[in-house]
Amino acid sequence: MPITRSFVNYIQALSLLILAAGAQASMHLLPPPTSGEFCQAVQKILANTDMTANITVFDSMPDYRASKPDPDPLQIYQVITYDDKRPLAVSCKVKAADHIRDVHGENAAGEQLTCPVITQMVKDQAIAELEMENPPEVAARARTFIIEENEPYYTGQSYLQDFELSYRDPEGKVHFNTPGLQTDWENLLFWILPDQLRGQTYCHIPTVPYLKAIATGAAEAGTIMTTADDAQTKPPG
Repeated sequence: MPITRSFVNYIQALSLLILAAGAQASMHLLPPPTSGEFCQAVQKILANTDMTANITVFDSMPDYRASKPDPDPLQIYQVITYDDKRPLAVSCKVKAADHIRDVHGENAAGEQLTCPVITQMVKDQAIAELEMENPPEVAARARTFIIEENEPYYTGQSYLQDFELSYRDPEGKVHFNTPGLQTDWENLLFWILPDQLRGQTYCHIPTVPYLKAIATGAAEAGTIMTTADDAQTKPPG
């Protein structure tokens, strides 16, 4: 396979991220958003697990809406939402850390993290790539992006509602929302729910290409995301 300039830029950006991480051994690099490996990485990061989940990537939003992750075997789900030019967001349904521990043993997972952690990583990766590809002021613009610490929902209906992926506040600052769902397996509040609805972590995550497009001016903040049947879940063209 020929080595393209974009691939070289990607490798350089990853190298920059590694250098920036310094001694932080826990630093993760996110795979491309159009790869099933993306939500596999999200599963590992959010549940602090070394387990590699089986992944199904849907190109149908109704199929994604109906899916439910399972702990044994560890099965997770992903869908990508596009516009006419790029992947905008990845939606992941993965398992909560406490359910993985309950099924696979105490050492199978660690501390539960939340969706904003992944979006912050997306921002950091976008900045690193922008620094390799653009004048300094472009990456500086991306550094001002604000990642919202949205509280996770408890119901799938709320998680699947329309939302602003990004918006610009009255002062002109760009914000990115981080909507998700968290129903911890051991949380007494959720014991009334069917087992298939417990122990779940769902996230909607903006992509590196989307953040870069806003930073460069190729896209404007203010995208409304939907999980309706007609959501664009296939690449342009």
